[in-house]
Amino acid sequence: MSFTRHLSFAAAAMIAATLPAAAQDYPSRPITNVVVWSAGGGTDTVNRLIMAEMQKALPGSARVNTVNRTGGVGGSAGMSYVFSQPDDGYTLAGISESVVTAGVQGGWEERIDVWYPFIVGGSPDLVSVTASSDYKTLDELIEAAKADPGSIRAGASAAGSIHHLNLLALQDGTGAEFNYIPYDGSAPAQNAAVAGEVEVVVTSLAEQQQLLQAGRLRPLAMLTEDSFKLGETEIPSAFTDYPDLTQYLPISQAIGFAVRADAPDDVKQTLSAAFDTAMQSDAVKKFANDNYYSLSGKSGDAAAEQFNKLESLFAWTLWDLGAASVNPETLGIPKPE
Repeated sequence: MSFTRHLSFAAAAMIAATLPAAAQDYPSRPITNVVVWSAGGGTDTVNRLIMAEMQKALPGSARVNTVNRTGGVGGSAGMSYVFSQPDDGYTLAGISESVVTAGVQGGWEERIDVWYPFIVGGSPDLVSVTASSDYKTLDELIEAAKADPGSIRAGASAAGSIHHLNLLALQDGTGAEFNYIPYDGSAPAQNAAVAGEVEVVVTSLAEQQQLLQAGRLRPLAMLTEDSFKLGETEIPSAFTDYPDLTQYLPISQAIGFAVRADAPDDVKQTLSAAFDTAMQSDAVKKFANDNYYSLSGKSGDAAAEQFNKLESLFAWTLWDLGAASVNPETLGIPKPE
């Protein structure tokens, strides 16, 4: 090989090595999905499932590793970490609808539109108590909480989460006052209820259903307009006795993941194709059927539109309930239509 030709090959190799990752075949190395909530909760469970199915559909043999990075408010620690990484699609954020509150809680300076989201689905919230609780109905619980404000400990995931927002709405719509105890995710909140650290827990049906069917938690009411039958147990709607709850509820979950909105188009297309395939998998459909989960499958613009609406609703609801530290208007978040 001539010296000149050798230099040409060497130069080409150097250029290829310095090209952005998106200009090469994607994915050509492992992808890390950073779930912003704790291990074992609904967002974590769904992300591990969808990533396992997407890994099968992604081109090549790249692995997808799911890790947890909790902390901050509204998932801000995990989001901040992912947002600080290159926009090459190799670091994803495992998110839920609750991340839209990070800004009004002072932990995040960006709008939700910095993400290109994918929504797997969600499950409705309900109010449950420990199995040994004296409260057999929601009305008994509410009356006790009104008679002795702040005496009943209620667990939910972190401040600003959908479960925290539902607890706030429950208080506002009934006149009750609970002693809110925040946890890093739904699983720790539910474990605390089972252990008796808190007496009340607000999380989703998908997350609670095994504990409910095992008799370790007692369901009192769905935070939806309709009742729900779980096995032989009819769980009434909280709206029946407390119609004022319709001012803020119901609010739907939107659990999934996101890549930075400024990621290259080929990265988004590759992730979207794998996501669409994963959503049709038997594993995802079985999970939804077994866990009372409503599948979505939205991605890109459709998912972004839903998250924008949730950001508006959550941010202004928290502000109206006196639970936000930053005025949504200063962040450019429009009021709900």
